[in-house]
Amino acid sequence: MNRRGMLKLALAGVSATAMRPRPGLTEGLFARPIKLIVPFEPGGLLDVVARLWAANARQSLGTIVVENVSGGGGTIGVASVARAAPDGYTVLLGNSSTQIVTPLAMSRLPYDAAKDFAAVSILCVSTTCIAVSPSLPVKDLKGLIAYGKANPGRLTYGSAGAGSMTNLAGEIFKHLTGLSDIVHAPYKGMAPALSDVLGGQIPMITPNVTGQLLACHHDGRIRILSVNAPKRLTAVPDLPTSAEAGLPGMELQVFNGLFVRSGTAAPMISKYSAAAEQVKQNLDFRDGLDKSGFEDAPAGNAAEAQRTVDREMVRLSRLVKDINFRAG
Repeated sequence: MNRRGMLKLALAGVSATAMRPRPGLTEGLFARPIKLIVPFEPGGLLDVVARLWAANARQSLGTIVVENVSGGGGTIGVASVARAAPDGYTVLLGNSSTQIVTPLAMSRLPYDAAKDFAAVSILCVSTTCIAVSPSLPVKDLKGLIAYGKANPGRLTYGSAGAGSMTNLAGEIFKHLTGLSDIVHAPYKGMAPALSDVLGGQIPMITPNVTGQLLACHHDGRIRILSVNAPKRLTAVPDLPTSAEAGLPGMELQVFNGLFVRSGTAAPMISKYSAAAEQVKQNLDFRDGLDKSGFEDAPAGNAAEAQRTVDREMVRLSRLVKDINFRAG
């Protein structure tokens, strides 16, 4: 069985485990199933995190049902949580894209990320990267930049959608290299973009590092040139950072965390936060994240998670303004 088939079986097993009720669950707090909304397609970045977390959190929270509500670059799923009752039973697995970059880059959204949501926990951090098709005659990041300059208009990069972090990564790359003629191809999630670069339809993508992407890199179907992180990743220490590869300033990481509707009762938020911190110390959870290319997030309660979101809002707002980033 290939790696993709193994991943599908693993995710199916995790999903089934996450839905299994905890024996002896009493009436009261979390007395009915929790709905965990993933605003992107199955098998994607947030989906992997959601199923890993749900499988480990059921011991303290009870039944957790993971639902993928994709579309609109994540906005449809996020909006569905914004419309839910603030009773704590509908939870969003959001990230830097859904909570910050998309609201900054898009003028009309069916939710207000700052007003509609309260942060519960930052579960992990993912990193964007620069990856190309092996058919492109480049071996490293400097080679890609040289190719782009020698062949104006020949490069296209794929992203997970307009206004996403992967879109922002591509635009930062264009800004830093001066390759303004690189064409952006927005997809409905990263999976179809990856499929097209594997099939040779596009030469370049700016995805988050995931287990699937690493598998494609290791078997030669795609070439990751660099990771957009301040230091090399635990999962792939042989890959250079973009700064090491010759492009200082090319750094873009993504927080992935739990959010509930604003107005959710403090005891509910505290219980989620405590459960999340407990899961983050679980070796199975951490091992699953490591293998998928994620980095650990610092420990912290809900208030600290909200401060992380607020800090990132300030930092990313400045970055978006500096490069005049718009969804497109």
